[in-house]
Amino acid sequence: MRILLPPPRSASSRRAAGRPAARLIAVLPISLSLLLSGCFSLSRDAPPQRHYVLGAGVPGTPEAPRVVTGADEEEVSTLVGLRPPRLSDYLANPYLVVRYGSHRVEFSEFHRWGEELGRGINGTLALLLSGEASGIRAVAAPWPTGAMPAYLVQLQILRFEGVVENDAGTSGLEGRGSERGGAQPGSGASHLRAAWEVIRPLDGSTVARGTTDVLEPGWTPGDHEGLVRRLDSALGTLAGELAEALARVVSETEEDGAGTPG
Repeated sequence: MRILLPPPRSASSRRAAGRPAARLIAVLPISLSLLLSGCFSLSRDAPPQRHYVLGAGVPGTPEAPRVVTGADEEEVSTLVGLRPPRLSDYLANPYLVVRYGSHRVEFSEFHRWGEELGRGINGTLALLLSGEASGIRAVAAPWPTGAMPAYLVQLQILRFEGVVENDAGTSGLEGRGSERGGAQPGSGASHLRAAWEVIRPLDGSTVARGTTDVLEPGWTPGDHEGLVRRLDSALGTLAGELAEALARVVSETEEDGAGTPG
């Protein structure tokens, strides 16, 4: 019995056969990275991504906080440092968030923050505080080299989102009615809830604390630009309450200092 073997392949044939596999191996990592980074869309009819920033409610851009000494010492405002805010885990992402009912949250794939949300909130609050409270200048971390804030503000952002109490009008399966053209509920609200503390770095003591809760009805679900405007406005309310607390703390400190023999 004879066993027939296939004729031997030349070296050039073996190299040619290996090229498609080599090309596939080379292309796979690139395609995978595009998919993970969100730069590649499998849907041709997907709407374009839109990006939003905070700060439209700031009336003007005040001077950057400065540190002065000597003859200018009397003109120095009370310097307040804003620590990086702590965000609820579900807010620590680039997507605008909408809460449906009590427990369900959805992330707007095509509507995103144009900057890291914590930095955007902090930067906006620093500008608002500097214009809101007389005698107070605020700076967001990291503050300038040599700056020594008299007080620190620690924020915890618990809610920063749109709210829809009844989601019966949404598209259901993916909840992307506003992005895919599906039906939407008739009304919603914007919601900011933030817990805050004012800390004296000299001894680490907390000299004031509070919670700011701004739930504003009348938002139309699907209007993401309108949602950003409302959240921006809510930051103005937060800045106002922080300014009141800081002014009270500074006043009490000055009174205590005046009553203490030098």
